[in-house]
Amino acid sequence: MDTKVAWSLVTLGISHNTAPVDIREKVAFSKEQQNKALKQLVEIPQIDEAVILSTCNRTELYCHSNGNDVSHNIAQWISDFHAIDLGEFEKHAYIYYDDSVVRHAFNVAAGLDSMVIGENQILGQLKDAYHAANNAGTLGRELEKLFQHAFLTAKQVRTNTDIGSNPVSVAYAAVNLAQQFFDTLKDKNVLLVGAGETIALVAKHLEKQGVGNITISNRSLESAKQLANSFAASVTTLDKVQNVLPNIDIVVTSTSSSIPVIGKGAVENAIKKRKHKPMYMVDLAVPRDIEPQVSELDDVYLYTIDDLESIIKDNLNSRKNAIDEAKSIIDFRVEQHIRKERARNAFNIIKNYRKKSEAIRDETLKKANDLVRQGKPIHEVLEFLSYTLTNKLTHVPTQTLNEAGQEDKKKLLSAACKILGIRDSEE
Repeated sequence: MDTKVAWSLVTLGISHNTAPVDIREKVAFSKEQQNKALKQLVEIPQIDEAVILSTCNRTELYCHSNGNDVSHNIAQWISDFHAIDLGEFEKHAYIYYDDSVVRHAFNVAAGLDSMVIGENQILGQLKDAYHAANNAGTLGRELEKLFQHAFLTAKQVRTNTDIGSNPVSVAYAAVNLAQQFFDTLKDKNVLLVGAGETIALVAKHLEKQGVGNITISNRSLESAKQLANSFAASVTTLDKVQNVLPNIDIVVTSTSSSIPVIGKGAVENAIKKRKHKPMYMVDLAVPRDIEPQVSELDDVYLYTIDDLESIIKDNLNSRKNAIDEAKSIIDFRVEQHIRKERARNAFNIIKNYRKKSEAIRDETLKKANDLVRQGKPIHEVLEFLSYTLTNKLTHVPTQTLNEAGQEDKKKLLSAACKILGIRDSEE
């Protein structure tokens, strides 16, 4: 199927499929950076629209340009913005153009490109990226249509398939791994750092396992309290985490902090006070919330989001049929989107063609009316009208066909026959 269209979309990014967490965290955009970054992006020559999607598992830049390849300019901008070596970034990056951008965006929105196939958190993150671009003034007509269609596609996938029916998420995987680490979770003390959707999901899974002693820590104490009220949990601020760590068996973090919120020193002190009783830690954030050096400590078992991938894969068998169904829906929606764009491109051509033809008609009719007023016989006026109108309407096509024949442009001649509804041989 030839799906090439005449518009210029480009997506450049990295994800859990192409880059490890230590690379992903280097190019992640915090919420505070997004507005500035978006406005800088559209200052790049030839880019007039931009959306930035930045999550734990991916950083992707969706742009619309004037038709020229701007991928290298975008990559260079990312390198400069995050002070990362250009070669290092490009080694892990992928790029999509036009119709491939549409397919990729639809797959992302539906959760088919996620580490956790079918997870629905990515749809909310995609909507946040959409609204951030709209607020920054970088969301134009092309990307607005792309994302709206992506949202509709994701909704259709979730409505018509069972792809999101089973608890297969990084939150689920984190708790599942803890169950393998400990004989039981019911008597364990848990510290959850952050107050977003991921931490809320972790808390729900812990609650199902009978965990009753949960502490929630967050930069905003009010946000921590709101979440804690749902789980009868206690709260603390980030600056007091080191005080509660010695009593904690399980730590799960997921904040939007650009720097680690738990350092090696704090964990080392906690382990000493625990008399080296093991501590299980899962860092679900990108950039990481827990200093990587914590993994060097004895009796501390630190896992990152990438470490959960094998657990997640083991829980995906039940979704295989749903994935195939989802792909069929996406295939249909991609083709539908592209056909609409083709039709829009053709509409402008049709509009201009009709405008030119109507101008020729009006001019010829005016001359025919002048002949009537001069007293010319009606049959002469009608003959003039039909001859002149036919001659003017066929002049440019005839001239172009003649040149195409001389230059042996077979494809153009064949297309002309189809457009004009004629045969290329005598009848």
